[in-house]
Amino acid sequence: MKITVAVDCMGGDHGPRITVPAALAFQRSRDEVDLVLVGQRDAVDAQLAVLGAAPGPRMRLHPASEIVSMDEPPAQALRYKKDSSMRVAVNLVKSGEAHACVSAGNTGALMAISRFVLKTLPGIDRPAIATVLPNMRGGYTYVLDLGANVDCTSEQLMQFGVMGAMLVAAVEHRERPSVGLLNIGVEDIKGNDTVKRAAELLRESGLNFCGNVEGDDIYKGTADVVVCDGFVGNAVLKASEGVVQMVAATLKEEFARNPMRKLAALVSIPVLKAVRNRLDHRRYNGASLLGLRGVVIKSHGSADEYAFGQAMQRAEEEVRNDVVQRISRRMAETRTRAELRRAATE
Repeated sequence: MKITVAVDCMGGDHGPRITVPAALAFQRSRDEVDLVLVGQRDAVDAQLAVLGAAPGPRMRLHPASEIVSMDEPPAQALRYKKDSSMRVAVNLVKSGEAHACVSAGNTGALMAISRFVLKTLPGIDRPAIATVLPNMRGGYTYVLDLGANVDCTSEQLMQFGVMGAMLVAAVEHRERPSVGLLNIGVEDIKGNDTVKRAAELLRESGLNFCGNVEGDDIYKGTADVVVCDGFVGNAVLKASEGVVQMVAATLKEEFARNPMRKLAALVSIPVLKAVRNRLDHRRYNGASLLGLRGVVIKSHGSADEYAFGQAMQRAEEEVRNDVVQRISRRMAETRTRAELRRAATE
């Protein structure tokens, strides 16, 4: 199956200097991936010239005259920049010219534009941002929402569970992934009324709901999917990134204290490299905007070529494994299940 990915070349902290070579490198490793490079023609052409590349049968340039800055208010980007590289890339997904869009640009603007242009799937109130975090089982835990929705209803948390489960079922090929609800304790009596009601809905949803989980369960791998509202999810993500940075800085400082420790560091290099690779945030780059009528992947704004390539890989995986269609079908089943349950109680 041929897959076309629209790349917002102007997004992120580095723009075409990173996005263009990363996209070309990814395409070289994928015979069945075509590219649409979206951005200001002069800037993209200049980067292609540096790389000795040019548009061809598998890669074309789609010009866009405007750029959404990283600190621009989402409403402003949505209303006044209709020819931004971000907006044009998402439009290509809507028109069917591309199967997926990848952008390292402004998260709020990308979510607002994607929701406006693509709309949400039937039964989905709000899209959610999902990403993976490494766990102690050698795999990944999928967490959502990570900041798109600060205040959520119980029904929306249940919808996040469905979206996350379908994502894991598709890309990890697990037909019944486990779903946990992030809470301040595993007991059913813990949490506020919204979380308690969300737990009830998840139990009734037909998902493989394993109950409440706590923050450390994300890294233990207790559940394949962990559901929370965007305020909590974003705090968890940023705290996790901070802990990794602190551990790395502390190790470097302690190994440099004296000659003996420097010698110990040399001996430990293989282990340290293995740990660094397992915790390297670049490997987990590429957050999915779930619940939309199309595949949109958000890369970290500061991503390097390797990290941006990982985001493109996630886009390809979601298209090939029909994530959007899986979510749509499962939401229809969930609604039918709820209607039958209501009819039975009347």
